[in-house]
Amino acid sequence: MQNPVHKFSDLFKQLGLPADEVGINRFLQTHGPLAPDVSLADAPFWSSAQASLLKEEILQDADWAEIVDQLDAALRKR
Repeated sequence: MQNPVHKFSDLFKQLGLPADEVGINRFLQTHGPLAPDVSLADAPFWSSAQASLLKEEILQDADWAEIVDQLDAALRKR
């Protein structure tokens, strides 16, 4: 298995969010846990541009998809 092309913090930068450890942890604590019946891109806290980015990366199985999956898992932890 290859290492991801991008780091978790890189995805936060792409989304226009604070990408330092404190900012990432604050975001996860504020917005998690995400309900099981809500897809990541449909979560109410994303702007339309952020939601589109997340949807496209997963649909295209792009090099960001693995990191998007990590974000999804992190937001579902209790």
